[in-house]
Amino acid sequence: MAISDTAFSTALRTAIARSGLSLDRLQARLQANGIPVSVTALSYWQSGKRQPERQSSLSAVRVLEDVLGLRPGELLSLLPPPRPRGHARRRAEPVNFPVEALRALLERVGAPHALEQQHRLTLASLHDRCEIAADGGQRSMTARTVFRSTADGQGRWLLVYDHGGAQTGPPRLHALRNCRAGRVEIDLEHGLTAAELIFDRSIDRGETHLIEYTLTNAGPPYPECSNTYYREFRRPVREYLLEIQFDASPERCWQYERAGDTEDTRDLRLDAGGGVHAVALDFGPGVFGIGWR
Repeated sequence: MAISDTAFSTALRTAIARSGLSLDRLQARLQANGIPVSVTALSYWQSGKRQPERQSSLSAVRVLEDVLGLRPGELLSLLPPPRPRGHARRRAEPVNFPVEALRALLERVGAPHALEQQHRLTLASLHDRCEIAADGGQRSMTARTVFRSTADGQGRWLLVYDHGGAQTGPPRLHALRNCRAGRVEIDLEHGLTAAELIFDRSIDRGETHLIEYTLTNAGPPYPECSNTYYREFRRPVREYLLEIQFDASPERCWQYERAGDTEDTRDLRLDAGGGVHAVALDFGPGVFGIGWR
């Protein structure tokens, strides 16, 4: 297997080889079904360089299953939770975008060595509230964060936000409590925004600081979020509260968490206000999120 191979790419490549269809023929079949997908995208999917994430791409996979004579869901079930919009990453956590692009962006906000520096702010508590519009896109994400300092004179936090590629415009950043927005830089090619949130006051070792900010997307239509929202924690977090508020109630909601090789899921019930929430205590490293259908 190639280094980038996944269960999805292996199954897709095997099915394509068994069908005897070229990628050009497959693209023509998809086009005939009203699904425009490039040959390059199909090549990336079967090689594992990329995975289908957008709703249009997932629709293409459903048609591929039919064209290739597979059972409904046989390929889709092999896809991990897609990278959602609204996934805010702290500092040096480049997972789905080029490191060099991130380095250039951080240099523009005055943090050229952020990837190599040791973290001096630990995450004590994090509360995300994500609003999903009636069209299924993400309208906004509000975060309330409590930091604990491990060194004196800490006065800012660097936010790196993945807003979904070149096709999706950057969100608007609003500092709500105990901070203000400093330099904000945008990389339209890679769909990244980097910003510094400057604390109202510097904090010293052992002190805590609470900030709150909102990222708001333009719409409607609002950016697709692939029916999921999650955070990837590279270090433990004492408490993480995730809320999803829906304008249109989904059929089903569930929370999921991945740590190491284990994954746990649990169904969630909508509350009277049309939302769901999930809580993680002493969690990480790992992924914690909510999905819906």
